[in-house]
Amino acid sequence: MRKTLMFALAAIGLATGTLAPAKLAFAGDQLTIVSWGGAYQMAIRKAYFEPFTKTTGIKITEDEYNGEIAKVRAMVESKNVSWDIVDTDAQLSIRGCALGLLERIDWKKLGLDRAKFMGDDKSDCGVPGTIAATVLAYDKNKLPNGPKTMDDLFDTKKFPGKRAVRKDPSGILEWALIADGVPVKDVYEVLRTPEGVDRAFKKLDTIKKDVVWWTSLAQAVQLLADGQVVMTVAANGRIADAVKNSGKNFEIVWDAQRLAAGIWVIPKGGLHLDDAYKFLAFASKPQPQADLARYIPYGLANKDAMALVDPAILPDLPTAPEHMNRAFYLDAAFWADKGEEFRQRFTAWLSK
Repeated sequence: MRKTLMFALAAIGLATGTLAPAKLAFAGDQLTIVSWGGAYQMAIRKAYFEPFTKTTGIKITEDEYNGEIAKVRAMVESKNVSWDIVDTDAQLSIRGCALGLLERIDWKKLGLDRAKFMGDDKSDCGVPGTIAATVLAYDKNKLPNGPKTMDDLFDTKKFPGKRAVRKDPSGILEWALIADGVPVKDVYEVLRTPEGVDRAFKKLDTIKKDVVWWTSLAQAVQLLADGQVVMTVAANGRIADAVKNSGKNFEIVWDAQRLAAGIWVIPKGGLHLDDAYKFLAFASKPQPQADLARYIPYGLANKDAMALVDPAILPDLPTAPEHMNRAFYLDAAFWADKGEEFRQRFTAWLSK
């Protein structure tokens, strides 16, 4: 659902990467920034949007989406670009860059050192913002002796009942191979072979009738909260928010988590390019990134930000050392290349 939120003006300007002498923003200075909604959008609103508007006087209008590249393509190709910045994933950043839908980032203009950032997956069109994890989670009230590893997602004898998984091959194919005995470090090597793909789908066959497929991050958490599933694959931040703000007794299984970068991109042809760069420079600084961790437990792309995070929060971040058992990074370049092919096969598999 579309939501619009506009923030108050202030009278201090921001030069790229550094604070500038005070100046009034023009009345027309504004940005439309699109993100994923829910607890995460609330977090970036508090850590980035509100402080940025207070500092620069540039108004921000928010919108939400589910990661569809089709919307960005339609805007760019029709030369009617209403989104100035899109908070997306590395796959869309790589694909959108290759298709000419996104602005190539000038890191000098940002005033930032690209080497200090994690998770950009070599895309020339994106600025990494967060490192999130897709994890396995369950309700301890309903499953006191719950799963201990991602392999348990596939163990319907030990853990009978429905489990919720995103309706997309990305992620579940990797976990299928891991549960079938492939070492984490070899997952993408195996998945690059026809035999490896067949092996992953064969493992998926073992839980097909027990899966509830979700299409939005909020739905994953709701299915668990309603007791429709005994466990779910979900974003770690959504699970943490349900525990902190909704009193849920959910538990995250920190095993074989898939780490992925959240990437800021600029659709080509937007009307507020300079202001977009000002926002990216602001949101990429260490302190605003460290502030984000106060509102939602995601890892931070700027390596300098970790030193500023409250030590009490660090254990909740997916990149904490104690949570890195069998963790792996999403190979965004692989999925940008193979995603369409695998999704066609996945859709055909679902229909059987």
